[in-house]
Amino acid sequence: MIASECAPVAKVGGLGDVVFGLTRELEIRGHSVEIILPKYDCMRYDHIWGLQKCYENLLVPWFNYHISCTVWFGFVHGRKCFFIEPHSPENFFNRGAYYGFPDEHVRFAFFSKAALEFMLKSGKRPDVIHTHDWQTALVPVMLYEIYQHIGMWHSRACHTIHNFKHQGIAGANILWLTGLGRPEYYFQRDRMGDDFNHSAINFMKGAVVYANFVTTVSPSHAWEVRHSDWGYGLGHVLHQHQSHFGGILNGLDYDMWNPESDPHIPYHYSAGDISNKYKTKEALRQRMLLRDAYKPIVAYVGRLDPQKGVPLIRHAIFHALHRNAQFVLLGSSPESGINADFWAIKHHLNDNPDCHLEIGYNEELAHLIYAGADMLVVPSLFEPCGLTQMIALRYGTVPIVRAVGGLIDTVFDWDFSERPRQERNGFVFHQTDNLAIESAMDRAIGLWFNEPEQFHELAINGMRYDYSWNQPGKDYVNIYEYIRDK
Repeated sequence: MIASECAPVAKVGGLGDVVFGLTRELEIRGHSVEIILPKYDCMRYDHIWGLQKCYENLLVPWFNYHISCTVWFGFVHGRKCFFIEPHSPENFFNRGAYYGFPDEHVRFAFFSKAALEFMLKSGKRPDVIHTHDWQTALVPVMLYEIYQHIGMWHSRACHTIHNFKHQGIAGANILWLTGLGRPEYYFQRDRMGDDFNHSAINFMKGAVVYANFVTTVSPSHAWEVRHSDWGYGLGHVLHQHQSHFGGILNGLDYDMWNPESDPHIPYHYSAGDISNKYKTKEALRQRMLLRDAYKPIVAYVGRLDPQKGVPLIRHAIFHALHRNAQFVLLGSSPESGINADFWAIKHHLNDNPDCHLEIGYNEELAHLIYAGADMLVVPSLFEPCGLTQMIALRYGTVPIVRAVGGLIDTVFDWDFSERPRQERNGFVFHQTDNLAIESAMDRAIGLWFNEPEQFHELAINGMRYDYSWNQPGKDYVNIYEYIRDK
């Protein structure tokens, strides 16, 4: 695995969780996996055991000179990790943050080059090199254009795209820095030439063209990125290479998210006996200062990001209260305007005993909300995979989701799904207007009040689903076997 993140040592989003979770599942299945990461100064070093130097003075060719690197080795909760530390004036990974710098494409082009150079010089010849997102998308390109000719002829490349919005757009300087050279060759549209900026290369397009197999994080999102705007311009090249492109649903860490043993919730329960969920609901009410009343609790947990359908989240708060339900929210936004809007809503509803908004993030509180709420709204505009709906199902909390990406692959409507009743696990709506989410919420809240036995059955159905890494692990092993030695 070559990636820019791995939870919990270097995590910004879901990418880190996938790298850690998939690696662990592959190891459980008997495969040998090593992870290569940048050695950031801001990593959680308290999650690394036995950190030590394992390769000194790794000379990485860079333009017409070399940059010396030290490679460190350590265990991250049992996972074998190598950390590349470059010694150069650019100070690529000693900046106090993982991302957010104007030379981002240079930083991660260097990391990709250094990872390959480390494998070459240390004698590592993995069957499969699995790369992730734009940050390591140059690895398959350099593997087949440079490194297979100088000793790494055996290795094959699998690339996973978690977020199509960020693709790694750069100029010809990257080609000269990495030793690829030949701009007239790589700028061609059937290689790395960006389809919209003809004076730029596109890292992610390069991975689609060069990797032996490309995945994204759910089957429905794989369709969306080829046939809609959610491919952010890569639809054409994905269509051209569709024979080695597919969607595999991400898994959920079933050790971390487990209502039978979760240390963050006061009462434990299972699909066999869900009664303690209602005690947990009372604990959530006490924590959130909600009144004790015969009402369902509707929740939202996650970033208040435009992608997540912010206007629909806002509307869901007021509609839940209008329908005699309670509402709790835990989340914050990277955009100050959205945060200010939700702070204003919080102040407006400050004296309402049926509502509590927590602007920020608290891991312990997140677990309590997932366990104590009756329903969770996930009204995303787009959602490549989504984990919140899987967590909700694990805890017997009924998801109300919009029919996009991984949401439609995991949630099956109680009223309208073609699946048998025992396989239906939530409520689904399609449009992005207020009436759409109102309709789904009305059906969910109505079932809670009018048919409590059926709502209980629905919650149990959700808990019986297996969205662990078990099936995705099988799927990835099948891909590795498919591309191996090709």
